[in-house]
Amino acid sequence: MFDSRIHAYLRANAGSRAHRVGPFLASFDEHDAGPYRNYAIPDDGAVPTAADVELLVGAFVARSRKPRLEYLPGAAPRVEAALLDAGFAVEARLPIMTCPEAVVPPVDVALRLARSDADLRAVAEVQNAAYGAPAATEHDVARLRATAEGGGLVAGAFDGAACVGGGLVTPPHDGVGELAAIGVSGSHRGRGIAGALTAFLTLACADAGITAPFLMPTNDAAERVYTRVGYRRVSEILHISR
Repeated sequence: MFDSRIHAYLRANAGSRAHRVGPFLASFDEHDAGPYRNYAIPDDGAVPTAADVELLVGAFVARSRKPRLEYLPGAAPRVEAALLDAGFAVEARLPIMTCPEAVVPPVDVALRLARSDADLRAVAEVQNAAYGAPAATEHDVARLRATAEGGGLVAGAFDGAACVGGGLVTPPHDGVGELAAIGVSGSHRGRGIAGALTAFLTLACADAGITAPFLMPTNDAAERVYTRVGYRRVSEILHISR
């Protein structure tokens, strides 16, 4: 079942940040309080009690993090009701998309995998700027380096010497890897670079042993970009918090 494969990937991706809390696996980033780096995943088929949910909330509060989950309801259909009863509210329901065959559209920039420290820093800087995050730090660069060295992919789009776009695919688990953090400089948006980076990274997955790349568009415009290069909806992920 594809939903269970995505859950297995999410749990494996938590690595040393993972903490077991009843029927949940919670992941906490000690360097970054952002919601997308601190969330829990229920066990497949979990039926949490009210006490289980409160124990999970306490684990987040103890670390000064917002109680939050990201998971596929298809793999744990009885969890959402327990969370809503405990005061959680749905943030978003996002499509999960995967790609049977990618096509790279023509663009007037150079696309390449980022391996040197200089390229990794350039990608971190353009990603942070694109997402309205603070200026890139050594921690951001180290995170990208760990992605590349751990079997994932980091790519940049370069206009001459300037990096104007970036993205990544996380290290895989059982062939599953997430394509994420596609960002393009404001000066170069509307030129097809996001789609080209998406397709370039997707085609590079095979050589990295990533047989099932997937992504989660956050809005309709992003979904249209990914659809144009070959991605299709296959499931849904729920973001829910208190």
